[in-house]
Amino acid sequence: MFITLEGIEGSGKTTQIKNIVKFLEDKGYDCMVTREPGGTKIGKKIRSILLDPENRNMEPVCELLLYCSDRVQHIKELINPALSEGKTIICDRFFDATLVYQGYARGLDIELITGLHKMTVAGLKPDITILLDLLPEIGLSRAWKQIDNGSRSGGETRFEKETLSFHKKIRAGYLELARLEPKRFRVIDASKSENQVKQQIINALTTKFS
Repeated sequence: MFITLEGIEGSGKTTQIKNIVKFLEDKGYDCMVTREPGGTKIGKKIRSILLDPENRNMEPVCELLLYCSDRVQHIKELINPALSEGKTIICDRFFDATLVYQGYARGLDIELITGLHKMTVAGLKPDITILLDLLPEIGLSRAWKQIDNGSRSGGETRFEKETLSFHKKIRAGYLELARLEPKRFRVIDASKSENQVKQQIINALTTKFS
């Protein structure tokens, strides 16, 4: 089983991944948590480049190709072997994030991104994608609060420093993807309390597994 979590900055993915793992392990699933970018040793180096606020002048195509490079390594080194072993993978962001951030928000050609996706993932697709939906104003406020109190790294704030209009495009892009693939996506109201969000996700997973 391949589960991905998507959402804007500050939507609570990290917190909810912990809840998902506990729920699944209690049911006997062998879980592995990973993320993009940065799920592998090489990916961590790519992540440091992509999220460094000093790299604010990075060209969108350069950004896109770095994400694709991270994904190729991630799939070959970690995801495919884990799936072959029968593990349940919970991944913080995957291809949908690239389509939304570099396509809908940056304005790169969607067909170009989709073509790169077909080349890099070789048919791999999440069984279910949990979209934590939230107003960008709320998400960014949460994210900066975590950065200011030290619970998140201040060295990975390149996207948090983007304009509000950029983040609104991201949210709209995610909701459009969910509309286009309703069988795969589960849209969760991330403005609720942690426990309420957790219960929404558990309900979605229970329905999927049943």
